[in-house]
Amino acid sequence: QVQLVESGGGLVQPGGSQRLSCAASGSITSINAMGWYRQAPGKERDFVATITNGGTTIYADSVKGRFTISRDKNTVFLQMISLKPEDTAVYYCNADLKVVGSPRGMYFWGKGTLVTVSS
Repeated sequence: QVQLVESGGGLVQPGGSQRLSCAASGSITSINAMGWYRQAPGKERDFVATITNGGTTIYADSVKGRFTISRDKNTVFLQMISLKPEDTAVYYCNADLKVVGSPRGMYFWGKGTLVTVSS
């Protein structure tokens, strides 16, 4: 019904940059917010950043000043700079949206894209 597809992961050196994208498709009527979470090996999934329909952005303290979230229609981006080895994780896209036939907002997740920060 709804798909979130991430792209842009890969291997990057410490101090480098990477840009992730996530495109939402399907029977979407409106999007309330889109965001990013990440899960490092052996750890729980953590919040990274979110952007509301009104353009308000919220960031985890660990990425403030280094990551920038933005959105263009049904696609959300995460621009990452000054990457550190501890940023290594699978990055998941998340969307709070409404679909055809449902008045309630629903949460959807992408399958994730791996970002590895290593020399």
